[in-house]
Amino acid sequence: MSLAQKLAWDDTVLPFLLDGADVRGRVVRLGGALDEILGQHDYPAPVEALVVEMAALTALIGQGAQPGWKLSLQLRSEGPVRMIATDCIAPAEDGEAALIRGYAGFDPDGISNAAPAAHLGPGYFAALLDKGRGGAPYSGVTPIDPIGPAASAENYFAQSEQLPTRFALAFERPTGADGWRAGGVMIQHMPEASPSAPLGAAKSGPPAASAQADPEDWNRARILLDSVEEDELVGPEVSPLDLLVRLFHEDTPRVFDAQPVRFGCTCSETRVRDCLSAYSDGEVEEMAVRDGKIVVDCQFCGARYSVDPETLEMEAGNARAGS
Repeated sequence: MSLAQKLAWDDTVLPFLLDGADVRGRVVRLGGALDEILGQHDYPAPVEALVVEMAALTALIGQGAQPGWKLSLQLRSEGPVRMIATDCIAPAEDGEAALIRGYAGFDPDGISNAAPAAHLGPGYFAALLDKGRGGAPYSGVTPIDPIGPAASAENYFAQSEQLPTRFALAFERPTGADGWRAGGVMIQHMPEASPSAPLGAAKSGPPAASAQADPEDWNRARILLDSVEEDELVGPEVSPLDLLVRLFHEDTPRVFDAQPVRFGCTCSETRVRDCLSAYSDGEVEEMAVRDGKIVVDCQFCGARYSVDPETLEMEAGNARAGS
């Protein structure tokens, strides 16, 4: 296998349907995007592994979002890893890359050699869908599953979306390699809505199967997915298409255009100013540091913004005069 082939598979999400079953799904491979997400921080290995798992989940689930929508997944925990937040911003145009980012908050003194999921305590897993201006946001919450983020996401879909969902994920930092690799497959029992229905589009009540659906379709697809090997998921020896044929050849997998994924952040000084404008003059003054400026750091990409409180007051006054 050539390096060009390997790079062609990395940082993509491949959507598919099983024509012989009532199942839709996606395959993800992440490489360089993970390096850039984690390169913004200096996390211990267990924290990195949790961020990688959440990033893979976010890329898989976010592929179904409409252009310009933003999917956010969050873990809030009472354990040593207190919080993980990941975003996937759907591209505005076909063929463009989805933007993915993430960061974690943790107690350094609580990090050990235990399994990554052991660093999560009681808490919740949340999914939030920002549909942009004019669209009503959607959110759902479920308790954290002790097994980890993927199991929490499965519980979320079962409870909040009433949509049977199964994930198979694998991630590793190969010996001698500089960064992480991740791969995974997501399958869902098709809802009554469109096969490409995004998060939050499932109807209330259990999803209805199509008239042609075999009640065993979902059980068979789930059992087949459970047979996948970790090295098949992570690659790079097995391509996503070869993986689908190996797992689901009896159900005739049909693939669609792969969506590229890359690290990207949407922070800007304008967004920072818009956020600060929600605070009162007194609160803004309390935020100012010794040189009189408000300093805001982006947790996702490390960008730093320095804002003069007086300019905020001028902008607020101009806005009031204009209205």
